[in-house]
Amino acid sequence: MYEKVKVIRLKDMEDVKSFVQASGDCDFEIDVRYNRTLIDAKSLLGMIALGVQKNLVICYSGSNEHFETLINKYAVV
Repeated sequence: MYEKVKVIRLKDMEDVKSFVQASGDCDFEIDVRYNRTLIDAKSLLGMIALGVQKNLVICYSGSNEHFETLINKYAVV
């Protein structure tokens, strides 16, 4: 279903806004998983509800250079 799966950590609400904005610019589906919760990455309210300082699993199958750069910035090693 997904070609790419990455783990990221957003440290504050500015990171959340930046992530949601970059997700909204993509023309493919992006899902965010935390424990058993699944959220659409393009949903600001959903992402705010997840909170910050958590390891989030990002699942997607498209390609967007700006989005990839942002994901790599927040990637958990």
